[in-house]
Amino acid sequence: MQQKRDNLTNSAKQIGLIINKSKKKVMKINLPTNDFIYVESEALKTVNKLLFWVASLLDVKASIVGEHQLTGHKVAVKILNRQKIRSLDVVGKIKREIQNLKLFRHPHIIKLYQVISTPTDFFMVMEYVSGGELFDYICKHGRVEDAEARRLFQQILSAVDYCHRHMVVHRDLKPENVLLDAHMNAKIADFGLSNMMSDGEFLRTSCGSPNYAAPEVISGRLYAGPEVDIWSCGVILYALLCGTLPFDDEHVPTLFKKIRGGVFYIPEYLNRSVATLLMHMLQVDPLKRATIKDISPPTGSFMDDSTMHIPPGVKPHPERMPPLIADSPKARCPLDALNTTKPKSLTVKKAKWHLGIRSQSKPYDIMAEVYRAMKQLDFEWKVVNAYHLRVRRKNPVTGNYVKMSLQLYQVDNRSYLLDFKSIDEYKAKLKIT
Repeated sequence: MQQKRDNLTNSAKQIGLIINKSKKKVMKINLPTNDFIYVESEALKTVNKLLFWVASLLDVKASIVGEHQLTGHKVAVKILNRQKIRSLDVVGKIKREIQNLKLFRHPHIIKLYQVISTPTDFFMVMEYVSGGELFDYICKHGRVEDAEARRLFQQILSAVDYCHRHMVVHRDLKPENVLLDAHMNAKIADFGLSNMMSDGEFLRTSCGSPNYAAPEVISGRLYAGPEVDIWSCGVILYALLCGTLPFDDEHVPTLFKKIRGGVFYIPEYLNRSVATLLMHMLQVDPLKRATIKDISPPTGSFMDDSTMHIPPGVKPHPERMPPLIADSPKARCPLDALNTTKPKSLTVKKAKWHLGIRSQSKPYDIMAEVYRAMKQLDFEWKVVNAYHLRVRRKNPVTGNYVKMSLQLYQVDNRSYLLDFKSIDEYKAKLKIT
């Protein structure tokens, strides 16, 4: 314990925390072993004036809860020892978690506020969630009522859909990685096994917990990404409604056999719509498995929640504005930045000419057709964001590449415009101006 305490003391000194034997103007910090250290309150400026006290000490990381001196806002702080994460070969896992969490801003995904780096440790300042794991909640209370299960599942599904729209697949969704806040709202955590998706490419890595892993994952087959998260969401929904897992066995080969077979027990108390939804999500064939769009709530189904209150829209936060908004034409704005809460004009609008392709389909469907067309025409592409692509195609005669920028805009409340722009011509205009 003395060595762990010395390591924590050295780490604290590196970020400005001063360990002191005296009790003058210091804060007492209790350790799990009834030991304690004292930290001077004035030495916390380098970490946004956070007051820390230790919650637990692990081999790789120490979990710390902090409170802002001025606002009283609580945060969770992970201390990751550089030497330990290298020796355990989890450097890539930590990098992925930091990279993805820094980009995400969603009410049902744990927020990463700041990463502080020292020569020996990383300090991840994250959103503090007091309710514990969903797994512990199910173990303590058993199966959840339909209304509560629906609410939690909708929150989880909303977060997963957000990840997929940002080309990230979690790959380790399970009740242990779903945290509950003080108001019983779900928060997805632990993106260590997540990965970025690329159009036209597949993943093969077998990762995640076996009980929640899809058949193609445990079999080592190629998979695109979103379908494995849908399977895991189906297992979580089953655990919420039944209090048990659909596939469980202490003998791993037997467990894998059950998962590959896709046969699981459906209790009699589950209504027909729930059973249908579970069978659709826990479909062994990934091509026949439900998508997030398929799970959208039809009237009268389990996912239909007419009592769900959605708060009114608010002014977009600057962090959520798209990075390429300055490159967009002034007469219209990118789809991501459009504020649809503006009141409609009462004047009669005249018809306008638009260059590009107009459509009244949903943005997701439009982009799906774009990808299909590019694949059929042997185009190569690079994703700038969900609605902005850079594409090229090699001329078989001249050997030169034809390069274009494709971006989807919203013209009004019902129609969208796919804009085409020559990248070379655009660069030439920039040089002239």
